Amino acid sequence: MCAHIIESVPNITLTVPPELHRKMKARPEIKWSEVVRRLLAERIRDLERMDALTHRSMLTLEDVGALDGLIKEGLRRRFEAARRSSRA
Repeated sequence: MCAHIIESVPNITLTVPPELHRKMKARPEIKWSEVVRRLLAERIRDLERMDALTHRSMLTLEDVGALDGLIKEGLRRRFEAARRSSRA
């Protein structure tokens, strides 16, 4: 009898475009499941950090949308200014 029980690990199935699949097949030395596992773990960690930072927030979704617009507008202006100065 086995002294330990092997825990079942869930599987997921991903669908990728044919061109991406072809490129992945061209790199058999890469363990793609490990790449995806790490990316998923990283994204979950980022989401958990965001949850921890925002769980006491008093901002509404409208507030977040307004801030998002202000940030994007500021970034757009900065990008355009940098692009103009690089052309000069």
